[in-house]
Amino acid sequence: MALTDDVKALIELGIPGSEAEVLDEGGGDHLRAVVKAPQFEGLSRIEQHKLVKAAAKARFDDGSIHALSIRTIAGND
Repeated sequence: MALTDDVKALIELGIPGSEAEVLDEGGGDHLRAVVKAPQFEGLSRIEQHKLVKAAAKARFDDGSIHALSIRTIAGND
């Protein structure tokens, strides 16, 4: 499984009901994620990003990801 697909799956599993798009920004270990989730409603951007980073924590811990640029969208439309 490609790293981008793996991180997408981790995010969507870690944040139930979310939809994630994960792209390689270059080098293989710098990724960009756009994540839409109803759980983001009422949370600050920092809290939203913490949820995403927590979901992808395993890939940070094993060194697969060096950097993750995150854009979050609240809602379920």
